[in-house]
Amino acid sequence: MRHAIRSTLFLAIGGLLGGMAYRYLVNDPIESTLPYYLRSSLHGMGITLAGWGVHLYFTSRQSEWVSRWPLLADLAVRSAAMVIVVAGVTLVLQVALYGEWIETKWLIEQFPLILAIGFVGALFVGSVFELTRLVGSRVLFNISLGRYRNPAREARVLMFLDLAGSTSLAESMGELRVQGLLTRFFFDIDAAIVAHGGEVHAYVGDEVIVTWQLDERMSDGRCIDCFFAIADTIAEKAESYRQEFGIVPSFRAGLHAGQVVISECGSSRRQLAYFGDTVNVTARLQEYCKEAGRDLLVSADLLRFIKLKPAFTAEAFGEVRLRGRGAAIEVFAIER
Repeated sequence: MRHAIRSTLFLAIGGLLGGMAYRYLVNDPIESTLPYYLRSSLHGMGITLAGWGVHLYFTSRQSEWVSRWPLLADLAVRSAAMVIVVAGVTLVLQVALYGEWIETKWLIEQFPLILAIGFVGALFVGSVFELTRLVGSRVLFNISLGRYRNPAREARVLMFLDLAGSTSLAESMGELRVQGLLTRFFFDIDAAIVAHGGEVHAYVGDEVIVTWQLDERMSDGRCIDCFFAIADTIAEKAESYRQEFGIVPSFRAGLHAGQVVISECGSSRRQLAYFGDTVNVTARLQEYCKEAGRDLLVSADLLRFIKLKPAFTAEAFGEVRLRGRGAAIEVFAIER
């Protein structure tokens, strides 16, 4: 929600400035007065926010019908819808802001230009959005800057979260149905991850890997809050899952903090890869959840960086030797 509000404010300011720029570059210099600039800025802001509203619709669950189409068809439908909405808002605002019926000259000379700008802008924004959805905005930004061309060490918090019992579910439900369940599950939990500052690093089978930078912001325990926010999200949608799949998904997670090595990998398809003991320990913590009979296990290394909220309790498991690792680590189970 906070991210959407920031984006809306940013786009509103951008649309306002864009309207002023359009007035300066395209309109008659005789009309370069403060009232005209004010109208153009409001016009630009209204058009931009209308386009943003269309974008929000096509990134919500209500647009699932078009998200199943081929990407080119998806982009075409989104762009066409945005142009139609932008055209309608443009005409309405033209009448509302100038208090007069639309002139034929404006309709012939300027309206097509506004539509063309709107279509190109919609196509560009849609393409960039799809690209960021494929590789992640942070990954795209860092690859563009070449930040991880050479391996770099960073302090990170990692969460490995997986769907419980996916193997047996595949046998009872069939692989296609389980994949549909996973797709729905990953979609539903994404908002909680983003709201708590997490970044999805990868989806691996029935598992999602989430990461946070280990800095002063982590002291509020947002990574632990994230897990229980995911639990609340699934609980709220439990009846919907029962109706669609006959079950409510359960999941387990391991949380750990430490140094990781990050580097670009691959040639034909670039991606960021995480290496190091921190990655291995987090994966093994998640595996140990089943043996321990707990939904969330965290390491003492992580708890040293955060202040556990009164709403949570930590049950000490002592020193635990995780599979494939010689040195033991101190493990805690977190519950509400």
